[in-house]
Amino acid sequence: MVLLDNIKVELQNYKEPLAEVRSSLDLDSKEKRIEELHMEMEAPGFWDNPDSSNLKMKELKDLEGAVNTMEELETTYEDIFTLIEMASEDESMADEVVEEFETFKQKLENIRISTLLSGEYDKDNAILKLNAGAGGTESCDWAQMLYRMYTRYAEKKGFSVEVLDFLDGDEAGIKSVTFQVNGTNAYGYLKSEKGVHRLVRISPFNAQGKRQTSFVSLDVMPDIEEDIDIDINEEDLRVDTYRSSGAGGQHINKTSSAIRITHIPTGIVVQCQNERSQFQNRDKAMQMLKAKLLMLKKESNAEKLSDIRGEIKEIGWGNQIRSYVLQPYKLVKDLRTNAETGNVDAVLDGDIDLFINEFLKWDNK
Repeated sequence: MVLLDNIKVELQNYKEPLAEVRSSLDLDSKEKRIEELHMEMEAPGFWDNPDSSNLKMKELKDLEGAVNTMEELETTYEDIFTLIEMASEDESMADEVVEEFETFKQKLENIRISTLLSGEYDKDNAILKLNAGAGGTESCDWAQMLYRMYTRYAEKKGFSVEVLDFLDGDEAGIKSVTFQVNGTNAYGYLKSEKGVHRLVRISPFNAQGKRQTSFVSLDVMPDIEEDIDIDINEEDLRVDTYRSSGAGGQHINKTSSAIRITHIPTGIVVQCQNERSQFQNRDKAMQMLKAKLLMLKKESNAEKLSDIRGEIKEIGWGNQIRSYVLQPYKLVKDLRTNAETGNVDAVLDGDIDLFINEFLKWDNK
């Protein structure tokens, strides 16, 4: 069959890219580190320090996952050649060959993209904060749509989501929400989403059926597990307590356990209401503030070195990174990479890999 011959030729062309990905993953070093970790786990006293042992267990899981994924991909590559030979005898297997080949290509691309995540904090969990812009209920509804989009994306990636702070809209939707996405490389992937997201549609809240434009800003920072070495003067902080409300509040309307910290010199505001006590909420909020100040410092240093890209310079109202148009046509377009798709429904259901992958490739040029 011509189809099988074409797939075989195309598959052979993937031999070199497959080898390049294996090399970039540095599997030999990973396998050596896996052996070291197994030896450490067998040593007496390994579990005496839960924080240290849990970090090493997470490292082991990530390393073994990377090695196993690559080995499975290489096995699939060889298996497809076998399937092609079998399908040449039994044409009914042709569809299976096509399906396996498409799966192979997608998995290879996913691994190749993951090798671009080389930033200092790319491997960490991510903390995202959505803020509805001007526009009242319409913008609050857009914030809720984006929150659903990112939680659906997280589910598809096998990540977990934890709400840290939540403020309902007056009539509908969300005024603001801060949530943590937990999973390997969560920050590495989601850092590309930082910025202003613009929606154009016929508003369901407008009785006249007019098209309306709404804006929501998204801030993304890494959840840095180690202690961040940043000095903060207590006199520069304004700490407010308030009652938890909405999703994530564990003591809703009972105690003033939620914490809001304002860093007066920079105007940075962080909030947390998800933990069980005021002290835990304060610790988490301080961790978020330190991470935010650290990222701000890195961005400032980058600007001084003239080694900064538009995604940092352009963050702010009126400088959207992506437009989502539902009327008069359907299109989602990233204004940094020019990546676009007409399948708006899939995007709003969490299918945003196209935009994330294109950003990572663009950012690594």
